[in-house]
Amino acid sequence: QVRLVESGGGSVQAGGSLGLACELSGNAGKIYRMGWWRQLPGKDREFVASLSWRNDNTLYSEAVQDRFTISRDADKNTLYLQMNSLKPEDTAVYYCHARILTTDYWGQGTQITVSS
Repeated sequence: QVRLVESGGGSVQAGGSLGLACELSGNAGKIYRMGWWRQLPGKDREFVASLSWRNDNTLYSEAVQDRFTISRDADKNTLYLQMNSLKPEDTAVYYCHARILTTDYWGQGTQITVSS
């Protein structure tokens, strides 16, 4: 059974930094892509960043481009998100996502709160 376990959420003041980690266990096949999504209060889940497990190609949303960095440790099946220059509008529940073969998997979510 595939599991995604996030860690590293918390609270920070605007302009600060936080890091998230997501460990994948019980891998049932080839990882295609992993990434981060977030859900702001009262809104739909939105894309943040993703990374190709095959060639490290990365994608970012415009909202986080140049502030967030996605990376991985392939040996540990762990995905990271380094978040710098955080803004109050980054406050959300952040979810780890993995596409393995043709199936999508999600973590339980971790809260990030940025105060002004």
